[in-house]
Amino acid sequence: MAVAATFSISEVQSLEIEALVKAGQYTSKSDVAKDALRCLFQHNPALKINAAIQLYKENKVSIGRAAEIAHINTIDFKEILIDRGITINQPPLTKRERERGIAVIKQLRKK
Repeated sequence: MAVAATFSISEVQSLEIEALVKAGQYTSKSDVAKDALRCLFQHNPALKINAAIQLYKENKVSIGRAAEIAHINTIDFKEILIDRGITINQPPLTKRERERGIAVIKQLRKK
């Protein structure tokens, strides 16, 4: 899903982007922006983690999806959240999970 983004750049940067497209280095201005972001995140992976954390904090993505965005596993992502003092949101239990939990508790009480 493509989303239009609006941002400001200097006139020189705009001319440089247009020149890259006209020279055939990229097929569109969007491709230039995508490549620039890819290079930025590749050069500074912490930015990817910070973006994933922010998306998670805003409830825009699940913890699993945030870990994917950060290019780390879910356990490591959870550890980063804990280290930063960020509360891990637990999804609500399904009816089946609640019933199973109640059954386990009842069995433990019988022992």
